[in-house]
Amino acid sequence: MARVVAEVKNLHTYFHTEEGVVKSVNGVSFRVHEGETVAIVGESGCGKSVTALSIMGLIDEPAGQIVSGEIQFDNLNLVQAGRKELERIRGKDIAMIFQEPMSALNPVLSIGEQVSEALIEHLHLSKKAALIKSEELITQVGIPRAKEMMKSYPHELSGGMLQRIVIAIAVSCNPKLLIADEPTTALDVTTQAQILDLLLEMKTKRDMSMLLITHDLGVVAEMADYVVVMYGGKVIEQAPVIFLFQNPKHPYTKSLLNARPVLGQRKKRLHAIPGQVPNPLELGEACYFVDRCEHSLDICRQAQPALKAHSSGHYAACWLYEEVTADVRSTHSG
Repeated sequence: MARVVAEVKNLHTYFHTEEGVVKSVNGVSFRVHEGETVAIVGESGCGKSVTALSIMGLIDEPAGQIVSGEIQFDNLNLVQAGRKELERIRGKDIAMIFQEPMSALNPVLSIGEQVSEALIEHLHLSKKAALIKSEELITQVGIPRAKEMMKSYPHELSGGMLQRIVIAIAVSCNPKLLIADEPTTALDVTTQAQILDLLLEMKTKRDMSMLLITHDLGVVAEMADYVVVMYGGKVIEQAPVIFLFQNPKHPYTKSLLNARPVLGQRKKRLHAIPGQVPNPLELGEACYFVDRCEHSLDICRQAQPALKAHSSGHYAACWLYEEVTADVRSTHSG
């Protein structure tokens, strides 16, 4: 069995607003094993990115706060780690690719300065050695004329090239865990495919684990080993990718899969999930998906279902499966 690189245990991350408390992450648990790609899937606002930012220690305090839970990484609970410990780990052992490459880079610093920064900070290279290494990294991510590119500024590059630079920065210190938050957002289809191929190549060559955040199930099918489906800040299903696609359990997961466009069925109207994502300020004790579910029961409006085991590594939180009795709070084990 592969070693566990990172484990999130019953994580709660809340934001305090004038209207009330938003429970963006509300009891989330999962594991990432060595060499594994775990995908977190769900609609916008389900808590995917906040989960990633919690792992990175980038929640904007005091409005945002990790209220409870654990994030275990290398025998260290990151929730309790001090600022210096987080700064030592962040960018070196855990790295992140953010959604928007244009906003992820500093507009007033050259590409060379930004790629070399982590090398100087974490690997303690000299400025000259860091610039040489930066040139190598830029070449490795598929950008030609790397020496000239290092003198450029972010506004001079296309979206696809910027994303490659962000990937170069993220993998520069050979992290154990790479978090990719919607890495192909706002890119054209051809560039998306190239970026995904590059991520797979970098992961394999550097023997990294990856936490992939996306709403694109096509990306999940291509990239992931294990899938965590989130809704309303909770995990409502998680399974090995093959199990999830072949035998989804939760009605929300089934709806997501049915909403995918299928090659050769262009004349068929795409399935749409009825209703709207619930207001995070108005979440009660009922199942969060109840108002959009075609199979809801009376009990769905009375209490939240717990995650229950259906098979090895496959869990779902739904009252439709009363015959399943093995309650679980955590995670896949294999």
